[in-house]
Amino acid sequence: MRVFVAGATGAIGRQLVPRLVAAGHEVHGMTRSESKQAMLFELGAVPVVADALDSEQVAEAVGRARPDVIVHELTALTGVERYTERAAAPPNRLRTEGTDHLLSAGQVVGVQRFVAQSHILSYARTGGSVKSEEDPLDPAPVREMRETLAAIRHLEEAVLGARWTEGIVLRYGAFYGPGTSLASGEEQFELVRRRKFPLVGDGGGVWSFIHVADAAEATVAAVERGSHGVYNVVDDDPAPVAEWLPALAQTLGAKKPMRVPRFIGRLFAGEPGVVMMTEIRGASNAKAKRELRWRPAHPSWRQGFAAA
Repeated sequence: MRVFVAGATGAIGRQLVPRLVAAGHEVHGMTRSESKQAMLFELGAVPVVADALDSEQVAEAVGRARPDVIVHELTALTGVERYTERAAAPPNRLRTEGTDHLLSAGQVVGVQRFVAQSHILSYARTGGSVKSEEDPLDPAPVREMRETLAAIRHLEEAVLGARWTEGIVLRYGAFYGPGTSLASGEEQFELVRRRKFPLVGDGGGVWSFIHVADAAEATVAAVERGSHGVYNVVDDDPAPVAEWLPALAQTLGAKKPMRVPRFIGRLFAGEPGVVMMTEIRGASNAKAKRELRWRPAHPSWRQGFAAA
């Protein structure tokens, strides 16, 4: 198949493109930076330079490629020390405007599948600690996260509502591995190593992780045999912060993380940081395993962190 990957030079894209090429697909990789064309050549893709926020450029790029499948991996990563809606504005525009531009261009050329990146962050913070794709999304996000969760909802509703194609949403877990901030020498690992990533409150927030290579493998499976709907792409081992954060510190040879009360956590991480430490829910990968016939090569962050 001819596959158009938007965001082909990002953390997922750099893992995804060579896997699609190895599987025999013709890949057209979109980047907004002309300087990254050489990277795309090396990965095996046909380079496409376009700004995802420019509808005419996107329409022209997709029109030239005439893909069977579009994969939407557009993102604009920001720092992790303190989440703000202002910092999240660029990725949110890609989730809204970028999604709409790709869908519009894809409809013109009649793509058979449209696979888009989402996140498990949007699940309701009540009920069980591990969510399936059938569970509701957060009906009342904290004020500082409303725009982000609204952008995620927009992406998912637009993709799933596009009845002219096989709309597939992949709710990825927290990324780690090459190209992410959870990798050797990168931001989050270094914060933990320097004991600047404290445990807030009871650390009861449950995280589901996914190695970027495993996320890419699941995405290839979705491209080749996914059906309309949502899939959680996470490892087999959801864990509360109180469990994985001290384990990561030990893996890095660091001291145990400091424990601080919620009100102190709000001072340095804001309310979103406190929520992610104490309230978020993990996710089950049972559907992706069953329907995509996919298994993570890193089934647990316990071994995966050490490898990363």
